[in-house]
Amino acid sequence: MLAALGAGGLAAGCASDAEEPAKPKSPVKVGLVAPQSGVGKAVGDELRNGFQLYLDLNEGRLGGHPVNLLVADEGDTVKSGQAAVDGLLKQGVLALTGVASSAVMFGIRDTIEQARVPLIGSNASPSSLQSVVYIWRTSYVLDEAGRALGRYLRDALGPDDRMAIVMPESAVGGDDVLLGFRQEFGESDPRIADQVIFTTNNANPGKGAFVRDIDRALSRNPSAVFCFYSGPAAAEFIMQLRDAGFQGGIYAPGFLTEGTVLESVRPANDALGIRTALNYSADLNNAANRRFASAYRKKHSASPTTYAMASYDAAKVLDQAIRLAGEDPTPQTVNLALGRIGQIDSPRGAWQFNQPRTPQQKWYLREVQHDGQVLSNVMVSELATLG
Repeated sequence: MLAALGAGGLAAGCASDAEEPAKPKSPVKVGLVAPQSGVGKAVGDELRNGFQLYLDLNEGRLGGHPVNLLVADEGDTVKSGQAAVDGLLKQGVLALTGVASSAVMFGIRDTIEQARVPLIGSNASPSSLQSVVYIWRTSYVLDEAGRALGRYLRDALGPDDRMAIVMPESAVGGDDVLLGFRQEFGESDPRIADQVIFTTNNANPGKGAFVRDIDRALSRNPSAVFCFYSGPAAAEFIMQLRDAGFQGGIYAPGFLTEGTVLESVRPANDALGIRTALNYSADLNNAANRRFASAYRKKHSASPTTYAMASYDAAKVLDQAIRLAGEDPTPQTVNLALGRIGQIDSPRGAWQFNQPRTPQQKWYLREVQHDGQVLSNVMVSELATLG
C-alpha cells in the first residue's frame, strides 16, 4: 500500500509539474521608422498598418514575446531619418523595421552596422546597398521592377512599335529601374533607342509641370510609354499624359498606380488599362493573402498595398527569428536567426532571403481595371522570379 501511495504521489507530482504554466516571456521593443508627414506619409501609414496588423492577428506578440512597438517619424530628409534611428537605438530596441526612402537607407547604413541591431527594411531597397550584415529587406530591389517589365515588353511589343521612356530627373531609384529595364529589353533595340525624356523631380508637381516634356516624348509618335513615378507626381503625370491625347499603352513599376494614386486620377478612366510590374497584387489567390487582405480591408476599409504587405512580412520574419533566437533574444542572436528562417509563407506567394539579404520572389503583371465602382490593380499574369 505504501509503495502504491508513493507511486501515486510521484505520478501526481509529475502531473502537477507538467501542468505548471510556462514562464511568461519578457517584453521586447521593436522600432518602426516611417514618414508621419509630408509626401511620404501615405507610404508611412501603410508601413505602420501592415506591421500592426500582424501584431493584431498574433496577440501583439513576436516569437512569443509581448511587443512594445515604438514608431519614429522618418520625415523627408536623411537628417530626420537618422534622428529617428538614433532615438530608437537609445531606447534599446531589439530590432528596427520600416524606412521608406532610399536616401535615408543609405544615410543610416553605417549606424545600423555599427550598432549591430538588425533592420528589416520594408520599402527602401536600392540595388547599390550591398555588403551589409545587419540590414535585411522584405520589399524588392529597385532594378527588379525594370527587369521584369523589360523582359515582358521585349516580347510583347511588335517589331514596328516604339516606346518613349519618361522619368523624373535625378529620382532616387530611377537609375536602378532604367538600368534593369534596358538590360532585359536590349539596350541596342531600336524600339527604345531614343533618348530618355527627363522631367521635374518635384514630389508635388503642378498641373502643367509635365506638359512640355510630354509633348517632346509624344513628338516621336510612340505606341507605348514607360515611366517611373509615384504618389501625387504619378497621378499628375497620368492625367497630363492623357490630356495630351495619348491613348497608347502605359507601363511602369507598380508604384505608379499603388496606394492612393488611383483615387487621385480624374477622370478615373484615365488610369484604365495601365500595366505595372510589382511583387504583390491584392487579388492574389493564396491562403496567406486571403487572410491578410481580408483582415486589412476589415480594419482599414481599403485594399492593402505592397508597402503594407512588405511590412506585414517584416513582422512575420521577426516573429520567426525571435522564436529561433531562444528565451532571451539579443539583437545579435536575432540577426543570426534571420539567416535560418528559410521560406516565408507570404501574401505575395512563398519567398526566401537570398545572399544579399533581399527576397527571391515572383513578380506580377497587373492592369488597372474596374472592380465594382472603383478602380483596382488586377493581376494579369506572372512575369518572372527574380532575386
